[in-house]
Amino acid sequence: MNKTISLRKQIICAIFAAIIAILAQISIPLPFTGVPITMQTFAIVLTAVILGGRLGTMSVLIYILLGAIGIPVFSQFTGGFQTLIGPTGGYIISFPVVAAIIGYCSCKYKKNYLMISLACILAVGISYIIGTIQLAFVANLTFKGALMAGVIPFIPFDIIKVVLAVIIGYRIQNRLLQSSTSYL
Repeated sequence: MNKTISLRKQIICAIFAAIIAILAQISIPLPFTGVPITMQTFAIVLTAVILGGRLGTMSVLIYILLGAIGIPVFSQFTGGFQTLIGPTGGYIISFPVVAAIIGYCSCKYKKNYLMISLACILAVGISYIIGTIQLAFVANLTFKGALMAGVIPFIPFDIIKVVLAVIIGYRIQNRLLQSSTSYL
């Protein structure tokens, strides 16, 4: 099995990493928590649905590596390794796992919105767990305190973002597959 990725697919991954970086800047800070509402979750799910597990995960890894070396691609134009080891870094670190799960399931269960929804719940749940553990550790909070600061206020927003990303992602994917030139 050939494991190389064509130049076209590499460029598509770079474009989606840029899309994630752009959407991450749509950020609404909340006064009661240090974790802002961002469109990163939307961008990660959208990328995974459109590109699938392998390319979606690669796009997310490119995004994280760009941020890790100091390019301000994370929310509120932050970047650097200190962001990844900071209070909200666990959420960012979890994104490749999120993309892999959702991307794999979106390819395996095409058009089965129930299975994709379950995959999204599982993936976002994993993100919440990893992010909450790091938030609790770095901010010296109890696990319950970290849940209250970094998860509970965001659940309704994340549900809306995930549903929209799945719907929009499948529509884009269908358009790409119907076009005369396959981009994926």
